[in-house]
Amino acid sequence: MRVLLICDDFYHPGQVPIEGTAQLKEHGFLFDVITDAKEFKTEMLEAYPVVILCKSDQASAQDKARWKTNDVQQAFISYVEKGGGLLAIHSATVAGEKTEKMDKLLGSRFTFHPLESPVTVKPITPHPITERVGMFCEVDELYRMKIISDDVDIIIASYSPPQGDPSKYEEEPVHNSDAWIDTSGYVRLQGKGRVCVLTPGHTLAVWQNPEFQKLLKNAIRWCAGQ
Repeated sequence: MRVLLICDDFYHPGQVPIEGTAQLKEHGFLFDVITDAKEFKTEMLEAYPVVILCKSDQASAQDKARWKTNDVQQAFISYVEKGGGLLAIHSATVAGEKTEKMDKLLGSRFTFHPLESPVTVKPITPHPITERVGMFCEVDELYRMKIISDDVDIIIASYSPPQGDPSKYEEEPVHNSDAWIDTSGYVRLQGKGRVCVLTPGHTLAVWQNPEFQKLLKNAIRWCAGQ
């Protein structure tokens, strides 16, 4: 299956998902990669059964210009509603100044994260995406998510123990001051298409973890309707 991978922004080097998906080629997945959003054309979407989005609203690591224009957001909505599969990972959930349409399509918005720390990821709901996927732990950013759609089916949760380090966030003066558990994986349907959101993935160690590799394989296939 040929998949379009759109990645790379200032805080999230594209090399992480590029290397993180490399092993999936052994399972029949081929990836066409776009790291500079200036090279993205909305008509490209129609050529792929699944698009993996790992990019915030920054054109690239070197260019912080917005790229999720109204036309781009509407193209993703149309792509999904016509039957396309969208797999949004980590930084794809970071909202921009004017990404309301894309945020609604994904069904959530990133709010903040504590310092990188050991994060335990655990499937909590039986689903084709979580099939044969076990709990795992890697150093990562535990994303705090605001769910904005009422039709999401949460299938994965993450936990990070208290760290005790001072935080810049008013919401959490001390990093992980409580036993934080947050949504880290869910699915939703729109039109004829499927959307899956996975929030782990700041570090290459997460992407290369065998259990996360299973999640990726399952999620791509599910998004493709398989």
